[in-house]
Amino acid sequence: MVKKIQKTGSSNKASSSAAGSPLSGAIKDSAQQIWLAGLGAFSKAQEEGGKAFESLVKEGMSIQRKTQAVAEERISEATNRVTSMATDISSKAAGQWDKLENIFEERVAKALNKLGVPSARDVEALIERIDALNQHVQRLSTKAPAKTAARKAAPAKKAPAKAARKTSRSTKAA
Repeated sequence: MVKKIQKTGSSNKASSSAAGSPLSGAIKDSAQQIWLAGLGAFSKAQEEGGKAFESLVKEGMSIQRKTQAVAEERISEATNRVTSMATDISSKAAGQWDKLENIFEERVAKALNKLGVPSARDVEALIERIDALNQHVQRLSTKAPAKTAARKAAPAKKAPAKAARKTSRSTKAA
């Protein structure tokens, strides 16, 4: 350590020339010790500085990884929240569009009904009725050839009977 030199008050002037050399020697020694301590600190800093730098880099990488993980987690949470909000909003919007569409369709249907334009239900009912009538006509048309054939055959049978009656009448009259 640095040595302290005490000055005595009574022999200040007498020892100033003699004390100058021990004082200057002590100052030189102190300066030399400070210089050597600085060199030693610099040397240790160089030796351990590389190690300290590497350990700081490792700690920095570790902290960066942790912060990235936390940031990614927060980003994924935010993304999930935004996605769920978007889904909710889109479902609500779809519901509102459906309501608006139904109102529009009802008003158009009322307007067309006032103008006398048949609705899709009316057209479907007419189609079903036409189909039912077609089936009924087909049933009647399949029964009709049998009846017409029977009717045509019946007069042919009746004609000889009429002719026989005429002949029997003519014979009775004679």
